[in-house]
Amino acid sequence: MHFDMKQVSRVAAVFVLAAVFAVPQNLLAEGATHLVSPSELQKAAVSASTVRQQNVEQVKEFFSSGKAEKALRSAHVNPEQVKSAVSTLDDAELARLASRVNKAQTDFAAGTLSDRDLIIILVAVAVLILVIVAVR
Repeated sequence: MHFDMKQVSRVAAVFVLAAVFAVPQNLLAEGATHLVSPSELQKAAVSASTVRQQNVEQVKEFFSSGKAEKALRSAHVNPEQVKSAVSTLDDAELARLASRVNKAQTDFAAGTLSDRDLIIILVAVAVLILVIVAVR
């Protein structure tokens, strides 16, 4: 009996390819680890949504105060327009604005800021919001 090396290599290649295609791909994929699991992605999305909602509420509450509405009206700015524009800001802009609002409130409560300073900050922030919305 005569063995042809070409024929043996062809048969071996057929068996290897048949074995590779016969094994389901999901079995091979189970060994691979994901960098982020779906549950971690969901938790991150919920957390980001919660933080955004808290920032929106904090800024809207700031602009809903009596002093804020009075200051905006004296600067000929519609307070309702400013409040509705807050929701259109992206997450980064909203986070920066919420931190400024928080700092202004704590400074005012601590007596570091006067009413006039708070009004100036308030009007500047309102104008900034309206400019950002208008640019989009």
